[in-house]
Amino acid sequence: MDVVEEHDIQDKPTKKKTKKPKKQPKPPHENGNDSMIEKTEPEHVDAPAEFSFPPTFSVSEIKNKQRRHLMFMKLKQEKRKQKVAMKKKKKKERDALGDKAPPKEVPKTIENQRVYDETTVNPEDEEVAFDEGTDEFSAYFNRLTNPKVLITTSDRPRGRTVRFCNQLATVIPDAHVYYRRGLALKKVIPQCIARGFTYLMVINEDRKVPNGMVLCHLPDGPTAHFKVSSVRLRKEMKRRGKDPTEHSPEVILNNFTTRLGHSMGRLFAALFPHDPQFVGRQVATFHNQRDFIFFRFHRYIFKNEKRVGIQELGPRFTLKLRSLQKGTFDSKFGEYEWVLKRHENDVCRRRFNL
Repeated sequence: MDVVEEHDIQDKPTKKKTKKPKKQPKPPHENGNDSMIEKTEPEHVDAPAEFSFPPTFSVSEIKNKQRRHLMFMKLKQEKRKQKVAMKKKKKKERDALGDKAPPKEVPKTIENQRVYDETTVNPEDEEVAFDEGTDEFSAYFNRLTNPKVLITTSDRPRGRTVRFCNQLATVIPDAHVYYRRGLALKKVIPQCIARGFTYLMVINEDRKVPNGMVLCHLPDGPTAHFKVSSVRLRKEMKRRGKDPTEHSPEVILNNFTTRLGHSMGRLFAALFPHDPQFVGRQVATFHNQRDFIFFRFHRYIFKNEKRVGIQELGPRFTLKLRSLQKGTFDSKFGEYEWVLKRHENDVCRRRFNL
């Protein structure tokens, strides 16, 4: 029995199975046959331009974040191509019609859909003219007083706030920067009035960044409190011009149309001398848009009769009115003429105050 088993084992030798390596196909350019290229390409491949999504497709249903982002970018690209194709189609139709083409549609924006405000100022109104002749700024506009501004900061200001105040002093003529040294504003205001200042400007900061401004007109007010944002100093601006000169700049006020905006415009105008020096070619602009006041400071030059070159000098910042108080600064017993209500602009995006 043992002999038979040994014989059986010798008759069936064990062989290890070895996998033969698969022959890799040569690339088409090595075969030297152009027809192979056409055969290896798939017959039905959608081009990126012909890529389309089903009408019920929703990117938010994709669980994978990377895949979701990729599909979102493809969807965005497809919409952009459709928009460009529609514009080209409309342009061809307008060119074909010529003079018979219908007028272009005016796009809807928040500005042109703005709700009409009943307090919009009419410059020819007798009541407005009477108010202008008897308000707190009448002495300035009648050229009885010259503006003199004191600029100070909150307690222990940081370097960025100090540099911002110094640059504001170069924009506003006859402006002086003083450190507050812990004094309360109620004690600072009588000293300013005694020294002939017409304005007190206080720059507040938070986390080493300017975030607020209190602008008090002396001696009778009013006092405005602004939120300051998007502050950019001169060194942070690209392609800026040289430092401004000591010439009195021109002042441009845009879109201050309501009664509140009219008061804000007169408040800003009284910061600068009444007679600008056109030799300096410097312009200070306060532009109101959606209740945000954008400040820019430029220098211009006439290149020819039709072209004008401008160069921003800086600094630039944005103001948002928080409150308007009658009289000088008094946080406890002061009478507020207007206060920004919380979520007021969320009710109607097309209703503005300035």
